[in-house]
Amino acid sequence: MTTTATPRPAQGPGAALRPDGAIDPRGPQLAAALTAVVLVAVLLLPTPYAVALLAVQAVLFAVGAVRGVQATPYAWLFRTLVRPRLAAPTEWEAPEPPRFAQVVGLAFALVGLIAFAAGATVVAQVAVGLALVAALLNAVFAFCLGCEVYLLVRRFIATV
Repeated sequence: MTTTATPRPAQGPGAALRPDGAIDPRGPQLAAALTAVVLVAVLLLPTPYAVALLAVQAVLFAVGAVRGVQATPYAWLFRTLVRPRLAAPTEWEAPEPPRFAQVVGLAFALVGLIAFAAGATVVAQVAVGLALVAALLNAVFAFCLGCEVYLLVRRFIATV
């Protein structure tokens, strides 16, 4: 006799990831808020410091893009400090859209870094500003622009 395992809710008060891989959407929202703070600092700091801080944010985006948002330091902060103090989420989110959003964030951060290196400070600031707008949309309104682009691309591919 075989039994089929059904997905269970996350275990423990700090769990932010279900056994089926779904994530608590409040984690990426917190990460977006922290990212927004970093990107504001990038826009306000003198260039050498802005470049260093943008490089750190690019590494964080790269971790999220390669290993998934649940593997980032921001996700660790959410799991250990924030999630234990919250009620269980009412919804769960597939990890692929936020992971794609990390790829988009990484692209903007790399454009910014390349532009800073080329002396095109205005181009770098525009790239950082666009990433900041996306981060603020997620942080303030729980609207993940990169996630929505991911879903549009998936729908387009499905129709082709």
